[in-house]
Amino acid sequence: MKLSQLIPKKKPYALVMSMVFVLLSGAWGSTKFKVLHRFYAGKNNNGGLYASLTLDAKGNLYGTTWGGGVYANGTLFELVPTVGGSWRIKVLHSFDPSTDGDSPSGALFVKGDATLYGTTSAGGEHGGTVFQMTRTSGSWTFEVIDSYGSRGGVVLDQTGNLYGNVGPGEYDYNGAVTELVDSSGVWTQSYLYSFCAKPGCPDGSIPVSGVIFDGAENLYGTTEYGGMGQLGGLGGGTAYELKHKSDGTWEHLVLHNFPAFNGDGFRLLAGLVLDKSGNLYGATIQGGSAGCGMVFKLTHGANGWKESVVHDFIQPTSGCGPSGVTFDQAGNLYGTAGGGTGQCEAGCGVVFKLTHNSGSKWNYSVLHHFTGNDGAYPDAGVILDPKGNLYGTTELGGGGHSVGVVFEITP
Repeated sequence: MKLSQLIPKKKPYALVMSMVFVLLSGAWGSTKFKVLHRFYAGKNNNGGLYASLTLDAKGNLYGTTWGGGVYANGTLFELVPTVGGSWRIKVLHSFDPSTDGDSPSGALFVKGDATLYGTTSAGGEHGGTVFQMTRTSGSWTFEVIDSYGSRGGVVLDQTGNLYGNVGPGEYDYNGAVTELVDSSGVWTQSYLYSFCAKPGCPDGSIPVSGVIFDGAENLYGTTEYGGMGQLGGLGGGTAYELKHKSDGTWEHLVLHNFPAFNGDGFRLLAGLVLDKSGNLYGATIQGGSAGCGMVFKLTHGANGWKESVVHDFIQPTSGCGPSGVTFDQAGNLYGTAGGGTGQCEAGCGVVFKLTHNSGSKWNYSVLHHFTGNDGAYPDAGVILDPKGNLYGTTELGGGGHSVGVVFEITP
């Protein structure tokens, strides 16, 4: 089975729906929600935001749209803050599916204020690309640097090499972790690890998110399927590590198989984040006690990694199917999910916060319920600026003929 056949374009945000609306303690609070930009459907326009945003050192935001643009196959845009609190948008590139790839859905990686790296999930020579955008004298130059793509984006190491889940892998399109090495502008691709190396894919299958580094240059990520969980078949996904060994090779380790116990989550479309103590956090879009997914923690101890539940999404009207999490400086977690309320089928989605109290306790609160007019279906996580402001995107909504928004939440 091919990668494209297994990855849905849209997330099943709500598996069940309650008729009772519950506003959790601390929800809304004093936060302020603002739509920074609405995208509109049609050729020469933009729409369909599946990726999170990226912030540069000057406070400019960068992102991609799934559709729209000159070729109606996606755009890369910049949002610049202006005097008075408004934002000015500029489309930096429209994707030509025959040469550039199309349908970008992974977060961009920004290097300084002059280089952007990203991926497309379709189009091009082999069904997706890795690209580089370089700013010179105020204008941007687009270049394809690899002819295989990804849904999860890429990250840059300290020596200028790129890493991500790029390409089909060596085993029947089950995916791989890939390294792209730059040598004087010529990029060479190599697989660090290909998934589903054994029948049944006990090592995981179909990685659709990106990867992250720790301080020792080890890589961490997730797979949507596979592993040795209780589901059988393709399995419920894995959290994995690629340990960077002293001889330059990489060792693949499964840190957790989903679901490992009754009520555990499964299906991971988002990647992992590290806290200051080296613990890993992530989210599943299904599983948990209500089928709405969960936020989990992986703690490293003497006997390996142990999973614990940070939050179980038990009330669909307060969130269902989380899209990953991110930390603030105080160690609190933020994310988005489907479900919620509003005029959308099964809810228009929410932005949530998990406040870390003493010990292992976390308090869940909803910062914003999307209504449809202010956005609908947040498909990616949020990012924070140095002041603690949140920025994110929605796949659809915005009122009128809008097909997605960029939003800001100010604490």
